[in-house]
This record gives sequence, structure tokens and C-alpha cells, in this order.
Amino acid sequence: MKALGIYGSPRKGGNTDQLLDKALEGAESAGAEISKVYARKLKMSGCIACGGCDKTGKCVVDDDMQAVYPLMEEADIVFLASPIYFYGLTAQVKAMVDRSQAMWSKKMLEKGPEERKVYTSGKGYFIAVGATRGKKLFEGAEMIARYFFDALDMSYEGGLLLDKLEDRKAVQENPETLAQAFELGKRAVAG
Repeated sequence: MKALGIYGSPRKGGNTDQLLDKALEGAESAGAEISKVYARKLKMSGCIACGGCDKTGKCVVDDDMQAVYPLMEEADIVFLASPIYFYGLTAQVKAMVDRSQAMWSKKMLEKGPEERKVYTSGKGYFIAVGATRGKKLFEGAEMIARYFFDALDMSYEGGLLLDKLEDRKAVQENPETLAQAFELGKRAVAG
């Protein structure tokens, strides 16, 4: 079992990173092999809508995303983590999501309409951290996460959506959130 963690925060070591670290620790404790991708470190463009992936299912843009595609394809579980910026994902991880159009194209090329109704590549989980407490704080980002996992041919299994966490060490002051993330990782592998 392979689990991939996608770190979407531009801030190293913040709440989002700490929660994803714990989720991956939980997954590893349950026997998963772990890989990590830090969106903030990738040198890549957003999707340029060139249509190059439409016929092959492969992105033609030659940048750091070329090393990420195999990790996404090999993963049985993907944890996508992002702080909430203006009720959405960070720009860094949103660019990765947009570049997953190639994965969507591949799915369309390889599976017929009936086969597309069943997810066969694994499970996706979303970890999001927001500073405010707005009623719809996570709706936009969660919708993007859901369709990202769909492009990867993975079922969306929920995750952790945590509000009122702004200070860089807020999760350390709420150890129950770190325990929740660890358990999420364990459940993802066991389930």
C-alpha cells in the first residue's frame, strides 16, 4: 500500500504541514509506504490548456510535475492538504490540481462511460485548515479536492476540515487535532 502526501501550504512547518505529517505517520504505522510532494518546492507552470494531454493522457509541459505524475499514479491513497486562502486552495497546490487535467484525460482514454462510474485507483482524503469560522469556509476547496480525486480515479473519503486555527502553532495547542490526523492516516490504510 502506497500513500502520497501533497503539502499545499507555502509556509513550511505550519499547521497544515504538521497535520499532514501526523496523517502520514498514522498511515505508515498501519503499514503504508509513504511519499511526499511539497507544492511550494515545485518549479512548474499552471495548466496552459494546450490540449496536449487529450490524445495521450500525458502532460506535454516539461517541468517538475513530470516527477509528480508517477507518484500520483502509483499511490493507493492520496492526502491533499492545504490552508484555506480566500475560501479556496493555495495557488501552489491549485496549480498542481489544474495540471491533473492530464490524469483526467488519461482516465477518459482508458475507461468507458460505465467503467468511469467506479473508482479503481484508490482513495483520496482532504486536510484543510482555516483561520476564520465562516459557514462556507471549506465548500469551495472541498469541491476542488473532490474533483481532483475524481481526475485521479480515486473516491473522495472526506478528511479533516479544521477552522479557527491561525497561529503557526495552533495545532500544537490543540493536540486532539494532531491525534485526529494520525487516526485518519491509520483508518485510510485499514479501511
